[in-house]
This record gives sequence, structure tokens and C-alpha cells, in this order.
Amino acid sequence: MKFLSLIVSLFILAGCTSGPRLDTSHPSVNHDNRIQFVVVHYTSASLERSLALLTHGEVSAHYLIGDDKGATVYKLVDESRRAWHAGESEWEGRTWLNSSSIGIEIVNPGFVDTPTGRLWYPYSEAQVQALIVLLKDIIQRNGINPRSIIGHSDIAPLRKLDPGPLFPWKRLAQAGLGVWPDEQAVARQQAIFAPQLPPASWFQAELARLGYPTPQTGEWDVATHHVLAAFQMHYRPTRFDGTPDAQSAAILQVLNQTK
Repeated sequence: MKFLSLIVSLFILAGCTSGPRLDTSHPSVNHDNRIQFVVVHYTSASLERSLALLTHGEVSAHYLIGDDKGATVYKLVDESRRAWHAGESEWEGRTWLNSSSIGIEIVNPGFVDTPTGRLWYPYSEAQVQALIVLLKDIIQRNGINPRSIIGHSDIAPLRKLDPGPLFPWKRLAQAGLGVWPDEQAVARQQAIFAPQLPPASWFQAELARLGYPTPQTGEWDVATHHVLAAFQMHYRPTRFDGTPDAQSAAILQVLNQTK
């Protein structure tokens, strides 16, 4: 009798821990993917150090592209999970992008400061090829807009510089992975802006329209200079000092006209 009571109790307990009975016969059509962005970084560390930091440190990323001859792609966090790569961040008005993005780290030292100036390290051809293949796969599976492939410096311009001015944004855009301004359209618009630049409020509004977290003070404050420098590093990497000029204004205008 005691044995029978034990069996009954186990069945009752099993029923209590199996969860609610759910009717799944009416699925909603009103939903989309939680993943909206892909954020690209460089590690500022060697492959060995990068793997250690991204697997047992306080940060993580979904993927790491190595600097070995074949540019091995390491999957470190499942895409269904939130990786800790973006930190305090904002793009298109959305904040804390860890929850809505996939993070890709690329093994690259970043830069070194020398007596003659700052030197940036290039990405290898193998790394670029591996990244293109990976990005195409990610955006196809997740239905991500190619415009939503962005850099860490784009979403955190006050504190981050990666992936740096040598990152091949133009080449990615040519592969269908992002946007790049039409050079002839930029030249035409630059001639219009050359006699007189728009005010700070115009730059701030256009930067925000493109996606950048930009203060709307109407003044050339420190934060706005940082945001403009991040934009320039992405779309005009030959000069990214945060100084407003006709070419930067023209690139902004052309990019926003194509949104």
C-alpha cells in the first residue's frame, strides 16, 4: 500500500512540474526577429588573449574571427542568447543593443601611438572574406536589413573607436552588406555646401536621422564633435577629426536621401 501511495505521489509531482497546458493552435502573425543589428568590433588583443577574454572574462561576443592564415571563425555564444559586447549604446533611438544585436569581434590590435602619430592596423584579406561570408549568412537567416550592420564606434561614439578607419565599410557595401554614398552625388552636394556650411543643429538632426546617438543642442559641443568623428571614420576615413566640412555634410545628405 505504501508503495502504491509513493507511485501516486510521484505522478502528482510530475504533473505539477510539467508546466501549464498550452494551446498553440492560434499563432500570431504579429512578430519579428529580436535580432535587429550586427555590431562589428576589433579585439585589441591577440587571438589567445581574445579567446580568454571573450569566454572567461566580463565581455563576450557571438563570433570571433581569428588572425590565423585561414581566419577561423569561432562561435562563442548562440545567437538566441544575449552576448555582452555593446555595453552602453544607442542606434536609431534603440538603447543597450546587447539585447537586439549580434556581436562579431575580429582579432586586430587596433592602433599604436608613435612619435609621428597614431598607426592603425589593417585587416587581412582572409579576415575580410570570412566576415563577408559570415555577415551574409547572419542577415539572411535573421532577416536583418544590411543597413543595420554597424560598428562599435557608431553606437558608442563617446567611448569607442573600433572597428577603426581601416575597416572596409565600402567593400562590405559593395557586397550588399551596408550602404555607401554615391561619389558623384556627394560631389554635387559638396559644391552646394562649400560656400556656407549648415549650422550645428542641421548636422545634429541629420546624424540622428542616420541613426547616430546625437545631442540636439544646436551647438558644437564635445559630444557632437565625437559623433561627427565616428560618422567620418565610417564614411570618410581619410579624415575623421570631428570638424564639420562641406564633404561631411554632403555625405550625410546623400545617405539620408537614400534611406
